[in-house]
Amino acid sequence: MKNIRFGVVGTNFITDRIIAAGRLTEGFELAAVCSRTQVRADEYATQHDIPHTFTSLAEMAASPLVDAVYIASPNSCHAEQTILCLEAGKHVLCEKPLASNAREAREMIAAARRTGRVLMEAMKPTLTPNFAVAREYLPRLGTIRRWFASFGKYSSRYDALQEAAAGRGELPNAFNPALSNGAAMDIGVYALYPMVALFGRPREVQAAVVMLPSGVDGHGAVNFVYDGGMLGTVLYSKMVDMGLPWEIEGEEGTLRGNAINSIRQLEFRQRGGEWEDISSPEWTGNDYTYELEEFMGLVRGVESEERGVVSGSSGAPRESAVNSLDVSLASMEVLDSIRAQAGVWYPADE
Repeated sequence: MKNIRFGVVGTNFITDRIIAAGRLTEGFELAAVCSRTQVRADEYATQHDIPHTFTSLAEMAASPLVDAVYIASPNSCHAEQTILCLEAGKHVLCEKPLASNAREAREMIAAARRTGRVLMEAMKPTLTPNFAVAREYLPRLGTIRRWFASFGKYSSRYDALQEAAAGRGELPNAFNPALSNGAAMDIGVYALYPMVALFGRPREVQAAVVMLPSGVDGHGAVNFVYDGGMLGTVLYSKMVDMGLPWEIEGEEGTLRGNAINSIRQLEFRQRGGEWEDISSPEWTGNDYTYELEEFMGLVRGVESEERGVVSGSSGAPRESAVNSLDVSLASMEVLDSIRAQAGVWYPADE
């Protein structure tokens, strides 16, 4: 089986984690890195044993050395960089959130469908084995009444933000609206994306947030209303640590997981019964392997068909059945609604 040669954009800890997952994933080949400076590109290439470096994304996207691009640049860059790579014939795995807003997401999706390349949002919990188990158990819950999920981490850059607000330092990127950042985009998306993947777009979004001096949200609580009597609640924060489990509550039973960003334990309780551990025994030790396997399977299918190895009347699938482009767009629309209610504005919204 032909290796899929990846170029990576972004030399941060998320890229480190993808590379570590790639080392565990059959057929993953790390071919190139693109950074703004040659010094940083060389440094990162040495750190991860990457054979080729670029300081121009256009040049990397045009290179025959690369089949697919993983994009982990600031959120504000996702749309432009993704569309550039798609139009150059590369498949794209784009870090969450997919874009700065729903308008950009629509443009990215249109580019993927126009070029016939694979585009997938790198949202890892929905592709884990335990999320698949949760989906299988939904019929046993009866009429579903609530989704609840929380994810909060005290940001390592929050203290620096407070120093910047007092005039004693620079604004950290994590809280910079120019980069389309903030707590909902960085943290809240983990708690709402799986809800949208299971139940679709909510009818109503009701958000309450704590704003930070830089003009982005730091802490929030969001309620969702679905047709049919289901409610959703999502709590998120970059100002406090949260340790609550997530739940799907039905009239006949309840599912709960240990953490929505990394689902390693899953339990089920029938109404009136005891909690039962239904966790999948399958776990690679690295959650990111599942999103890589999903993405690479799509790429292989498309490229095999284009080489004439396989054929089909409907063509090979070009998007994930779980992390679909429709789910990504609906999630961005929810994030837009949260930001609108909070008064969070990005330059990308112009």
